[in-house]
Amino acid sequence: MAPNDPQWGKKPNDGPPDLDEILRKLNQKIAGLFGRRGPAPAGPSGPAPGPGMPSGAFFGGSIAFIVILVLGVWLASGFYIVDEGRRGVVLRLGKYLETTMPGPRWHVPFPIESVEVVNVSQVRTVEVGYRGNPKNKQPAEALMLTDDENIVDVQFAIQYTLKSPEDYLFTNRNPDDNVLQSAETAIREIVGKSKMDFVLAQGRSEVAARVKVLMQQILDRYKTGINITTVSLQNVQAPEQVLAAFEDVVRAGQDRERFKNEGQAYANSVVPNARGVAARLLEEANGYKETVVATAQGDASRFRQILAEYEKAPQVTRERLYLEAMQQILSSTSKVIVDQKGGQNLLYLPLDRLMQMSAPAAAPAPGADVPLPRAATAPETPVTATPAASADAIRSRESLRSRDREAR
Repeated sequence: MAPNDPQWGKKPNDGPPDLDEILRKLNQKIAGLFGRRGPAPAGPSGPAPGPGMPSGAFFGGSIAFIVILVLGVWLASGFYIVDEGRRGVVLRLGKYLETTMPGPRWHVPFPIESVEVVNVSQVRTVEVGYRGNPKNKQPAEALMLTDDENIVDVQFAIQYTLKSPEDYLFTNRNPDDNVLQSAETAIREIVGKSKMDFVLAQGRSEVAARVKVLMQQILDRYKTGINITTVSLQNVQAPEQVLAAFEDVVRAGQDRERFKNEGQAYANSVVPNARGVAARLLEEANGYKETVVATAQGDASRFRQILAEYEKAPQVTRERLYLEAMQQILSSTSKVIVDQKGGQNLLYLPLDRLMQMSAPAAAPAPGADVPLPRAATAPETPVTATPAASADAIRSRESLRSRDREAR
């Protein structure tokens, strides 16, 4: 109740609660729990002995309570929780006892047992040749000698986790320093057995893989409990003093490879085309060969058949061959000769020019011959237009020549 409550003061001696009285009653209740009955009556020379004075039972109960309380607190201090991704390493009197998995755990409290919780899922990083930034170089770590006696500047980083917490804690004094030292040992051994061009260009991934394997072997030999996860080369280059010259060499090598690839691509495109053309020409030659052979065989067979007919009827055969030859010869020209019956003159009819003049929308050229009317040239006589030249013209000429030789 607040001191400024208006209900106070209605009764005599009514006021706010006395804190001293409350504390006194509380002390009496606590004393009653340990065997003290109440306050002792006061005598002329001080409090008189009586049942209210502290006794041996009171002191015994107080000590037992304190002992139980301290023992409970001590036992409760043995509870601990191991988070996910961590391991609890339990030590008994300083000696390794066991490794506990994630979850709530209990151990005998200190000083008998102690627990060290180790994070085994954390990815730790060690930098070699630089610290924090590749520009912040560490020449003592970065400069290395190759197999061809050249100096290279190598900067790389190692990421690792823990696979054995007990080995990480107790087998080695400074396991993180062991990672750095094993990294320097492995990279110097691999680079020392490789050529400079191999380290600077095409062999970077292979160098990183070989360094990882060698580092893991070294760390397992020393039982560090560390597992190497990644080795990444941050920067591999020649020393700054000769960096420009080496960049020119690298560019020249790249240009060489590019030209080689372009030449190989050109060869891959030209050679198949040439082979295809050669195959086509070979097939055409074979086809021409077959055509010539077949034509010769056909001409020979036809000649034998004509010879047989000629032996039977020479005159008829000559006339037929003559007519076929004239038909073939005249079929290859645009000139038309009209034989006028009863006359001795042959009229020339320029049929080719007549055909040109009869074309639609074609004006006569100046100086060109104008075709005459049909009545002015000759009487109506049958005009025979020979067909176009055929493929048998050559064979007919050969037959005509053979007929002339026989006539001679």
